[in-house]
Parts: sequence; structure tokens; C-alpha cells
Amino acid sequence: MSSKTIPGNIIDIEGRRIYKGYITISDGRIEKIKESAEVSENVYILPGFVDSHVHIESSMLVPSEFARLAVLHGTVATVSDPHEIANVCGMEGVEFMVNNGKQVPFKFNFGAPSCVPATTFETAGDEITAKDIETLLKKPEIKYLAEMMNWPGVLFDDPIVYEKINIAKKLGKVIDGHAPGLKGEQAKRYIAAGISTDHECFTAEEALDKLKSGMKILIREGSAAKNFEALIDLLNDYEDSIMFCSDDKHPDNLVVRHINELVKRALDKGIDLYKILKAACINPVKHYGLEVGLLKSGDPADFIIIDNLKDFNILKTYINGELVAENKKSYIKSISVSPINRFNTPLKKVSDFKIASSTGKTRVMEALDGQLITRSIDTELPLENGFVQTLPEKDILKITVVNRYKEAIPSKAFIKGFGLKQGALASSIAHDSHNIVSVGVNDEDITKAVNEVINNRGGISAVFEGKIYSLPLPVGGLMSADDGYLVADKYTELDKISKAMGSTLSSPYMTLSFMALLVIPSLKLSDLGLFDGDKFEFVQ
Repeated sequence: MSSKTIPGNIIDIEGRRIYKGYITISDGRIEKIKESAEVSENVYILPGFVDSHVHIESSMLVPSEFARLAVLHGTVATVSDPHEIANVCGMEGVEFMVNNGKQVPFKFNFGAPSCVPATTFETAGDEITAKDIETLLKKPEIKYLAEMMNWPGVLFDDPIVYEKINIAKKLGKVIDGHAPGLKGEQAKRYIAAGISTDHECFTAEEALDKLKSGMKILIREGSAAKNFEALIDLLNDYEDSIMFCSDDKHPDNLVVRHINELVKRALDKGIDLYKILKAACINPVKHYGLEVGLLKSGDPADFIIIDNLKDFNILKTYINGELVAENKKSYIKSISVSPINRFNTPLKKVSDFKIASSTGKTRVMEALDGQLITRSIDTELPLENGFVQTLPEKDILKITVVNRYKEAIPSKAFIKGFGLKQGALASSIAHDSHNIVSVGVNDEDITKAVNEVINNRGGISAVFEGKIYSLPLPVGGLMSADDGYLVADKYTELDKISKAMGSTLSSPYMTLSFMALLVIPSLKLSDLGLFDGDKFEFVQ
């Protein structure tokens, strides 16, 4: 049995101290930790970071490629909800994620998707039943019941919702939450059902209300939803009940940063080091019961080495005693992938996207930068030959959702906030059912953008100055099987093109992907029509 010794300044997070010493690794575990004043190395050793809630699919990378990039930033594990691929491919999709993740030295902890489809107000590619959830939760790889987005079902005693919750309770599995804006007695009832976390709080008032009722709060900073600034001060008083997560992370973002960014930003705000590291390293492992080491004798040898306590530059990342990243180089190898997918819609015509009206009066969605929520605006738009027109000069564009699973008439509406002055964007990443969503200045460009996605059987596209640009995503219409860096470069190019088209959003494609997410207020568009997320009903 071979062993190795690593010296440095050891950060004992729960003991709230730093001491010189060395750790001895044997057979993938920490054999012992010994304090020694003779250690001269001036690096710091601490547990690895855990992303406490992420949809791997939103990185546009398969799990094995996600891991290659994440370890560069000191991430050793994720708590991953595979409901994106489950909405497309059902149980086959969950199995794909688990099996692909097993092929690399990284600790993916997948959940059983609780809401597939997310609602009955949209068309998904498959369903995860209560029986399926029991099958999944009995597997050792499936650690928890993933986010219960159907909070109305919880509050109004939906029997199917409670069947799923009770299965998780029976099997002793943690239940994740998703309840944006829920406060007071409604929040208490939601939590009393056994739901233990929420990553959707966008105000400190909401998060504090849930914390006081015993819920754990995940501070989210992703590519679209950014709640760090609003919530981070809560860590001062609730160090045992806060975790960090990204929820959704696009590839260009993941190349640059992950949970390490939140650690640095919290330090810059003067928050106590040990409280920060509890949120980044300790709390997720304890809450979800993860098989991830916390730098203790007998633990799996999962840890990182950094240069100093100010910059927190990641020098090395170890998982099960294996060096998986060093000095910005990943040692995790790319693996071959056989894509799975479901795509069955014909190419569209310009006439499919016209909106007939006799008045021009309409409700307009308003997208907000850095938020998943939208606003609803009543306005009147010009008519031409009986069809409602966009007003790019006032940032009112057309949005459409196209059913990708079968031939159907696209749903259409209007949206503000994207800022495009020309062209169109389209994507088959459209939470949660992942139909094709497109926003554009005119019907002709929308048609081209949508058809490019259909031709690629999934992906993102842009039509700009008469040219068509795209990133194919053949794995479920959500992920690429290519090298993560190549995907990030291609995505970066499309992101720049979207901003050259006039968009002022920090991440236009990420924001676009949430415009069909009906479980987030206020006004959204599914393939079946315009939807009021507050009343949970279609807009007439």
C-alpha cells in the first residue's frame, strides 16, 4: 500500500484554526494528519469546494467535461439535479448523466428529479413518475429528491407531490426546495412538508424568513441568476445554514470561475474566513450526507491547496488522493460520448410566427438582467395588415416557443429587455421542458434561427447581418460531446455576437433559457401559450 505526505498550513475549519503540519494519504484516504512546527511550506491545505445545487446540463457540457473544468477552481463535488435531461429523455437521461459522471475522478451527487414535467402547462419529452423516483432513490448514486418546484402542489396537498415526498422520507433522503417569493405561513407549510433547502431567494427578507423556519438557504451566483449581493450578509449570523451554489453555469463562465469566486468575494466583504469555508466546503457535505472528505483522518482524500488566504489561487486539487488539477491544468481526460436525444419537429415557415390581432393590445414579458423572474407590462403595439409588429426602438421584440417533440403551432408573444436591434437568437435550452425558444426583431430572422436549431437537433443559434451562427448540442439538445474549452470558445463567440446585435444583458442566452420557466413568476411563455406564474394559469 503506497502512501504520500503533503505538508503545508492546514486549515481546520470547524476548529477555527490554522496550523503547520502534514497529511498522509494512503489508498485514497487520509491516513493521518500531524501537526508539526518544522513544516516550512507556505501553502494552505483545506477541503475542496462543493457546488450545493447545479444543473450540469446548463454548462452545455456532459458531466465528464464539466468535471475537467470544475477541478481547476477547487471544486471536488457537486449536488446535481439532472431534471434538464430528464425532461427530454426521462430515466434514460438520468442514467446517462450518472454513467458518464462515473467515468471520471469527480464526485457527482445526483438527485431524483421531482417535477418532470415541471408543470402540466407545457410539453416535455418524458415523465418521471413516483415509481421512477422510488427506483432512483434506492440507487446509491442518487442522494436526494431534487428541487420540489411544484410548491402549489405542496401547499394544496397534491397527492402525487406528497407520494414523491413520502418516498424520499421513507428512504431517508434529503428533499430539496424551490419556492421563489414564498414567505410567511405559506413558506412554513412548505418547509413543514419536509423540504429542507431553497436556492431561489432573491431578497434577504425572504431568505431570513425561511432561515427562521429552519430551512437551509443556498446562495446562488450563476450565469443568469445572481443573488450573492442580496444574501451574503446572512452568512454572518447563519453560518451553519448557508451554502453556495451556481444552479446554472454556462461554459464560458465555468472556464474562468466556480465556487472559488464566491469565496473570494465573501472574503473581500470582510466576512469571517471560517464561516465562508463552512458554506463552501462543510455544510453541503453534512446536509446531503456526501461521501466527500472534510480533511479529517479516515476521510476520503478530497482537498485543495491554495497559495494564500487573500487571493485563494488554486494550486492543486485532489480527489480520493489523486491529483486531478495543478497550476490551471486539468488531469481529467476527455472521454468519448454516444449522444442521446429526442427531436421530432419539422422546419418552420415565416408565417408560423405571425401574430394576428384587431387591436394590437398585448401583455409584454419583461426580462430582468441577473434574474429569473420577469415583469408583466400592458401595452399597445402597431398593426400591419392585421398582424402585430415589434418595436425594436422601444426594445419590444417577439418571443416564440416551438414544440420540439412533435409538430405543433408555435406559441408567440412579445418581450422587453433583450435590447436586440436586429436579427434573432434561438436555443433548445429552455427550462424546463427544453422546447425551442427564440427572440428576435422580425419573423424572417426568427425562422432562420429556429430552423438552425432544428437542423442541428438542438443547440443555440444567432442570425446577425444575414449570417447564421450556431453551437450544436446533440446530447439531448442540451449538451455538446466536445472538449469543454472548444465549447466555451464557441459559446463566447455567440455571446459576443448577441451583444453586437444590441443586447445589454450580461448573459443573453442564459436569460433566454429561462423565459419558458413557468414555475418562476411573473409572466412566461410555454409551447402552449402565455402563462401567469403568479396565478399559475394561462393568460387569456
